[in-house]
Amino acid sequence: MNEEKEKKLKEQFPAEIFALFAGIVPNTKYFDSKFDYLQVQIDELRRNQELMREQIQDFKRDVDYRFEQVDKRFEQVNKRFEQVDKRFEQVDKRFEQIDKRFEQVDKRFEQMDKRIDSLREDMNFRFGQVIDSINRLSDRLDRRDAEHRNFTLKMFSISIMVSILGVLGAFFKIMGIF
Repeated sequence: MNEEKEKKLKEQFPAEIFALFAGIVPNTKYFDSKFDYLQVQIDELRRNQELMREQIQDFKRDVDYRFEQVDKRFEQVNKRFEQVDKRFEQVDKRFEQIDKRFEQVDKRFEQMDKRIDSLREDMNFRFGQVIDSINRLSDRLDRRDAEHRNFTLKMFSISIMVSILGVLGAFFKIMGIF
């Protein structure tokens, strides 16, 4: 009777082991799809960061261009005032008061130039800070993604080890060791 049981056990053994192994070992397609999903999210974050950088750089270029236009206009105004000053030098002393007024206007334009230069420097500094902040955020996101990837790999390794232990336990049970 024992011989018949052993014969049946040997005949069923490969199919049972196969079924047990197939049920315990996780499907790699599941992990592949998870890794693909993580990669898609990482790629989308990077695209969004690049778009934001481009928009900030475009805005900075636009502001710089506008400041250049204002500077050109002030240069034109300054040139005109120089021409006017030359003409008034030829005029009688009666117009000296008018010359003094134009000098005051020149000083005001110089003050405005200084204010505009100060604003430009401030804007450049702030844009630099924004770009630095984006770079720091990008670095933090990259580190976080690497940590998540490492965690997923550890969990995958643990699940494989548990599956192997389950197969070994089932194998030992079938072999009658336990």
